[in-house]
Amino acid sequence: MSPAGGLVHRIALVTGASRGIGAATALALAREVHFRIASPPITHPDYYGIDTPEQDKLLAATHDLEGMRQFIGADSLAFLSVEGIYRAMGEKARDPVRPQFTDHCFTGEYPTPLTDRMAQDASPRQLSLLAEAS
Repeated sequence: MSPAGGLVHRIALVTGASRGIGAATALALAREVHFRIASPPITHPDYYGIDTPEQDKLLAATHDLEGMRQFIGADSLAFLSVEGIYRAMGEKARDPVRPQFTDHCFTGEYPTPLTDRMAQDASPRQLSLLAEAS
């Protein structure tokens, strides 16, 4: 990076772990810091094998774009849109009925019901496995 400007990359913005990195970089090396993230904002956790924090710990779930920009101390912040990621993968658009990719971390539309989550939201139910003999 040069004092005239620079590019910051490979910094995790999922949980705001990069807080202060933008400001520190701007003060130390660059006149301005502009973050460009090559994915949509992660607003929902992944329950299918990727270890992501709970939703209330995800920066994009708790802050709007301007709030995230201020949180990390950058001059600007931009993400790739969900439609943009589909176009980048050669698709014309995202199929809302049957998404071509697992994009639930960006959209909150999970491919299978989250039974653990549903159980927390619903009142307890009991299924009788025994039938009375007649």
